[in-house]
Amino acid sequence: MSKLGLASRAEARALIHAGKVRVNGKVVREVKERIKLNSRIQISDAPAHPAPAHLRTGAPAHQRVIIAFNKPRGVVTTTKDPEGRPTVFGVLAERGMTDRLLAIGRLDMASTGLLLLTNDNELLNSLTDPVNGVERKYAVTVRGRVSPEAAAALPAARVELRKASGPESHLLVTLTQGKNREIRNMFEEIGHEVTRLHRVEFGPISLGKLQPGDWIDVTERFP
Repeated sequence: MSKLGLASRAEARALIHAGKVRVNGKVVREVKERIKLNSRIQISDAPAHPAPAHLRTGAPAHQRVIIAFNKPRGVVTTTKDPEGRPTVFGVLAERGMTDRLLAIGRLDMASTGLLLLTNDNELLNSLTDPVNGVERKYAVTVRGRVSPEAAAALPAARVELRKASGPESHLLVTLTQGKNREIRNMFEEIGHEVTRLHRVEFGPISLGKLQPGDWIDVTERFP
């Protein structure tokens, strides 16, 4: 459901527990139940949502689109939000991008930075499959002083401690998979609260000077 932009993971979980989600006419009871992308998903009495044709076939749409978006803080990565918060797709529509796209991975509401979106399901699966080890780099600010030893012991692909002082520490953290709240959790475990989480790279794409809320077409960067 989150990949199709129908709801966030938390929203999908609540809807499923409430018995409001049907797949091909059958109520889904288990959050971990896997479904095919060509399934018809219905939320409560809302219209069914079949996957787009290019997702059902696994092939790109007629015109392949991949964009890089600088997600601002306070924006959620869903098509609609029941709480009325601004969404990534709403911001994109305001900036002229109205194609139906899927987010490649997610950034939570408080996180900012590089978010890739595409209509190519094969690329989405390739970039998010942990087996492929696609790197994601984040600029992270945490409360308190992080020692070099603690930074080196973090369960990440790479950690660069850029500055450490009493009030806060600044690091660059590289991951090769996109677990939910992975960076926030790893710092919480060593006693440091993350106050800023900003993705600066995803695979071959860097955020560069792209301003918050802006997007650029990066289709040619993916052969």
